[in-house]
Amino acid sequence: MLKDMMPHFELFQPADLDNAFDLLDRYGEDCWTIAGGHDSLGWFKDRGKEPSAVIDLAGIPGLDGIRETEDGLEIGAMTTLTAIERHPLVQEQFGLLAEAARSVASPQIRNSGTLGGNLCQDTRCWYYRYGLSCYRAGGNTCYANTPVGMNREHCLYGASRCVAVTPSDPAPALVALDASMVIRNSGGERVVAAEDFFMPPSVDITRMTVLQPDDLLTQIRIPNIWAGTNFYFEKVADRGSWDFALVNVAAAFRIEGDRIEGARIACGGVQAIPRRLTEVEELVTGRGQNDETAELAGALAVRGAEALNHNHFKIPLMENLVKRAVRDA
Repeated sequence: MLKDMMPHFELFQPADLDNAFDLLDRYGEDCWTIAGGHDSLGWFKDRGKEPSAVIDLAGIPGLDGIRETEDGLEIGAMTTLTAIERHPLVQEQFGLLAEAARSVASPQIRNSGTLGGNLCQDTRCWYYRYGLSCYRAGGNTCYANTPVGMNREHCLYGASRCVAVTPSDPAPALVALDASMVIRNSGGERVVAAEDFFMPPSVDITRMTVLQPDDLLTQIRIPNIWAGTNFYFEKVADRGSWDFALVNVAAAFRIEGDRIEGARIACGGVQAIPRRLTEVEELVTGRGQNDETAELAGALAVRGAEALNHNHFKIPLMENLVKRAVRDA
């Protein structure tokens, strides 16, 4: 890949959403939207993406901020990860999301990186990002899933030609919190559950989310259903900062005494979408919060996992993270 300079594009900085939607409708698939810009600038410098128009969303009022509602919280998609990490209400009622936001990259990146941008970022598979013609890029090969492929960071579940994984840390936390995504375009608004927002490769291998070229993610809504319950988040990565998860786990439990009355658990780094562990949730509900329940939950969590050549270690890693979540939340 050429890395001498970015390709030419027109930069637009709309002052409101109507102006942004006009631009999205005008340029369609030749357009690229920027939030914090960290993922986008990497694509441009590596010549992986060459849009004719780039829309900077930073100047649009109302797309950031954290607001309490009767039903829970509304978080603007342009809210920085640092603002989420430090917000008193998020820390008090939805500490799972605060901890997930705190685990992203480095403090410098979190200061400007946004929640919406983090959720919508593309996969980090180096074959794909460096411009090889893999399935996800429109070719007919998955270079990671070959006898000599480097696939240590890739998936255990849901492989359908592509074996890439979701890179977002807040994504499984929002799935565990039963959040919803507010998506808008010039035609109106729709609301999608967090677990349905992310796109499996078996449905559309070219996208990581359900967003169409003319769509914008504008808000994330978190209901009060799991507010103030018992949370657990843990991320395992090669480095303590500035790195993506090998595996992470996000869990919310409703516990009375030593008995688990309800649970939502999701893992990242093991599939192209955050993997919700519905069978594990059903297993632990009604059981005591103890070592026996944790052992059963961990074993069930990894049932059906299919390792690639170099990521067998992810199976016991995922199992142990789920065990700890159930035992220590």
